[in-house]
Amino acid sequence: MSKPLLVAGVDSSTQSCKVQLRDAESGALKATGTAPHSPTFPPLSEQNPGEWWSAFTTAFRSAMTKAGAATDQIVGISVAGQCHGLVALDESAQIIRPAKLWNDTTTTPQLMKLREIIGDDAFIRSVGSLPTAAFTISKLAWLADTEPANFQKLRHILLPHDYLTFRLTGRYVTDRSEASGTGYFDSAENRYLPDFLKYIADRDWEAMLPEVLGPNETAGEVGPDALVELGLKGQILVGSGGGDQHAAALGLGIQHGDVVYSFGTSGVVSTVHPKAVHDPEGLVNGVADMTNEYMPLVCTLNAAKVTDTFTRILGATRDELARLALSAANTVGPSLAAFLDGERTPNRPAAQGVLAGLTTATTREEVARAAFEGVVFGLYRGQKHLERAGVDVSGRILAVGGGARSSAYLQLLSDVTERPVLLPSEDEATARGAAVQAAAVATHRQVREVRDEWAPPTAPVAEPRAGSRQEAFDAYCRVADVTELDGRP
Repeated sequence: MSKPLLVAGVDSSTQSCKVQLRDAESGALKATGTAPHSPTFPPLSEQNPGEWWSAFTTAFRSAMTKAGAATDQIVGISVAGQCHGLVALDESAQIIRPAKLWNDTTTTPQLMKLREIIGDDAFIRSVGSLPTAAFTISKLAWLADTEPANFQKLRHILLPHDYLTFRLTGRYVTDRSEASGTGYFDSAENRYLPDFLKYIADRDWEAMLPEVLGPNETAGEVGPDALVELGLKGQILVGSGGGDQHAAALGLGIQHGDVVYSFGTSGVVSTVHPKAVHDPEGLVNGVADMTNEYMPLVCTLNAAKVTDTFTRILGATRDELARLALSAANTVGPSLAAFLDGERTPNRPAAQGVLAGLTTATTREEVARAAFEGVVFGLYRGQKHLERAGVDVSGRILAVGGGARSSAYLQLLSDVTERPVLLPSEDEATARGAAVQAAAVATHRQVREVRDEWAPPTAPVAEPRAGSRQEAFDAYCRVADVTELDGRP
């Protein structure tokens, strides 16, 4: 009896590379492999793209071994990755310098200069988002300003997931979800904005930019060298890939109205929407998704690492911190503006965290709760921004990411939204979503079709408790607003 055909979904994140092998027809998980990336320490955050390839090949081979898969069993691969970062290649496709990542805020001066020249309204109208230092356009401006020799070598501009697709296929391609987070792509019109880049320098930008593929298009086949490195043979189709949060939406089977709270290194609140979103205040990123629709989202720089910091400050374990937070009396309590490493939304790269509202009656439990609510409230404020921008947020509330393993994050999210919080039955939604695209490409189906067929079940894990947290949320907003003025209280 022949073995079933398999596809590989890849999640190349800031921390590591994860590979899932799934049945190409049913989506059943066969094996997972993982390999770490070198840690980064913002505000300077860089990694060598070659390291991503090494981690990918290690994770892929590990998954193949665990699955007992044959060398000709893989028929499709798609790569999802951390968004925005700049991979700069020369005319020989060699890496010019380490990639600047999304959470590198050293490019803020160049970003602010571009915003002044181009204008915030023009960015929002054309790009759908008001770029922050995370966006690739700021990295390109930084390279031109600070490393002119390297800038002159630049011939190919790729994003992190594009680089792995390039190593697989030899093609310079990207997808709508990732292109829409660069600061120089109009996803509503599906076209690059080279005039924006000409404010950096007068170069032939269009020749350096990757082709933008749709979600159902094939980036190519795995080339001979990559086949050898992965220990494979045969014809293997590669999808266009996408951004990590965008792939996670595929993996979770997100529908219009659903709201996803992602508690990872960064925090993200997102949904999917049929039309392009242009938030005049620039707080909502109106990016494209991986199904030819859109994925409006709000991203914060500080998420689960905030509570990791407070475990150290309070001398508690993660479980102890959660127990403390959940046992706090239903008082307003202190408020934490959790801008520990600066912040992305609101755009305050120089901000610091502020704990306010302390009194002689403040308890350890209330401080622990403030640590969790500093993250939760920041993202809930993002949901309010989505709603204000005309986005439907009336569906399910789902929690994902490492922080979603904490009962405190789940319960406090349910308390402030006053809705049940659901948890997907499977972890690693990003790799799962990449596998959805790989299966669609390999079996000649539509991505949406496979997404809906493979959607994992969810289960309620938290119900809102008696007693509203609205007053506490309002107090948080007042502290955050004051903190935003110049990055300090």
